[in-house]
Amino acid sequence: MMMKLKLTHLLVLAALPAAFAASAADDQPLSPWYVGIGAGQNNYGPNCESSVMMTCGSDDPFAWEFFSGYSFNEYIAVEIGYRDLGNADWVDYNNNHNDIDVKGGTLGVVGTWPLRYNWSLNAEVGGYVFTNHNNVNHGESDFYHQSVSPYYGVGIGYDITKNLQLSAKYRRYEDIDETRFANLDMDSNYWGLTLSYRFNGPAAPVAAAAPAVVAAAPVDSDNDGVTDDIDQCPNTPIDHKVDAQGCTIYIDKLDDLKIEVQFDNNSTVLKPDTLGEIEKAAKFLSKYPKAQVEIAGHASLPGKEDYNMWISQKRADVVAKMLVEKYGIDANRITSKGYGETEPVIQGSSAEANAANRRIVAKAVFKEKQPLLK
Repeated sequence: MMMKLKLTHLLVLAALPAAFAASAADDQPLSPWYVGIGAGQNNYGPNCESSVMMTCGSDDPFAWEFFSGYSFNEYIAVEIGYRDLGNADWVDYNNNHNDIDVKGGTLGVVGTWPLRYNWSLNAEVGGYVFTNHNNVNHGESDFYHQSVSPYYGVGIGYDITKNLQLSAKYRRYEDIDETRFANLDMDSNYWGLTLSYRFNGPAAPVAAAAPAVVAAAPVDSDNDGVTDDIDQCPNTPIDHKVDAQGCTIYIDKLDDLKIEVQFDNNSTVLKPDTLGEIEKAAKFLSKYPKAQVEIAGHASLPGKEDYNMWISQKRADVVAKMLVEKYGIDANRITSKGYGETEPVIQGSSAEANAANRRIVAKAVFKEKQPLLK
């Protein structure tokens, strides 16, 4: 059956983001409440029931809705709304022209799964309290029938701003039946777009500015930039940088130890040609017994984030274990941490990028204090 989609209504829907986006404030928290509108096309099926229909008609596919919802968190929300599923017509065996439309209220639950880059997947299920209205022979007789239909659907959404989301939807309505006047047993398939706006929450209160206090300038005897009334370390050397209390700032002496150990895909087994890098770290830690080292594990971009985080931690643990068990380094001096795919050295999923990103990086800090000079 050929259907003509009313594109003008969808164009109006697509043009609305600019009107909402202008009022969105990036620095305000979001409210759990949101509202939205939608439009699309609907197809009743079957549109012909041979026992009661002599001639099949056609669907007027345009359907529309408006709704409001409450988000309990970023994954679960409840929605209430109103939906008009459009018209269908046919001629019965009494040669009467029937024109039926279906409309009513909805109550459902919506689940959302956030993806990267502002995209998300969603699914919904609920009940449709609808009214069938059959206009026979252009007003000769009118029949109404109310019932409840279960519905379910899936969709994909894109966050235009933090307040505004555009979604493509598919919904299936089961058992849109009518037994009073036409013995109809219809279902419905709907495709369309929705545009939802989530309100901003209350803004954080702004603290009042403290009144200005004018005081005489105190003396700074050692010229370190901290006045004598708060200087806890008088007579600090002139070339030393000091903290807010006038005391010399000491920093850890950093060493240049850097090692890199690479792994095969989905592997935590050390390659023989990388063992020299681990030995290099062991010799450094033996030479400087006060030095600490972080063994940082990294993974390539393919695969799930949680798996990549897990395998990067395992790789870091393998290197740390070898430093302890083979070279006798105190375990308290070693920290192992997995960074997953969060710090790639080469972007992308090429063979070169994957090989480079599956790695261990070790950074050592030699804890010897020295003054920070100006």
